[in-house]
Amino acid sequence: MRKLDIKTIVVASHNAGKIREIEDLIGPFGFSAKSAAELKFAEPDETGTTFEENATIKALASAKASGLPALSDDSGLVVDALDGAPGVYTANWAEKDDGTRDFAMAMEKVETALAEKGATDGKDRTARFVSVLCLAWPDGHTELFRGEVEGHVVWPPRGDKGFGYDPVFQPDGYETTFGQMSAEEKHGWKPGDAAALSHRARAFKIFVETCLKA
Repeated sequence: MRKLDIKTIVVASHNAGKIREIEDLIGPFGFSAKSAAELKFAEPDETGTTFEENATIKALASAKASGLPALSDDSGLVVDALDGAPGVYTANWAEKDDGTRDFAMAMEKVETALAEKGATDGKDRTARFVSVLCLAWPDGHTELFRGEVEGHVVWPPRGDKGFGYDPVFQPDGYETTFGQMSAEEKHGWKPGDAAALSHRARAFKIFVETCLKA
């Protein structure tokens, strides 16, 4: 495992919600971070069929464009009753004809698909959020970190915090959705904590333990 030995990185994302969460998580470690969106890098085509492949595509694109290490996230909602959909196509489910994204529409699509399967009880609506972080260097070296959190899909959406599908995902052991949690509650982790809650924080914790600690 290669250690990250400089304090300037690129957050390889154009998604404002992801950028905000990654900056929240990496901030306590004293990093200076700029996003691919800020640097006006083109968005690479995510042609992979796994979270790992797409995370790698994004991180390598930003690392090579910037000459700096880049940290990407590819994440999605995996619903058991839908055979793992939307999965790696989570963002695609939100795409409108004009290219913009509407996650209220995407959440309705998930609910409609579940209704068509007759999945109305919580036990039939199990799901997990998956996040794969990729740290890439300009020389092409990559490290991958995967985090998952189990839960189920609720309807109607609850809460206006977070982003994406957060208002319909209720993690196991909680009475609230990610959309009802503050960023601190959703991450459920800060440096030194033994456990994390969100998929992204769980992946980030592994990244810290692997690439930042001596």
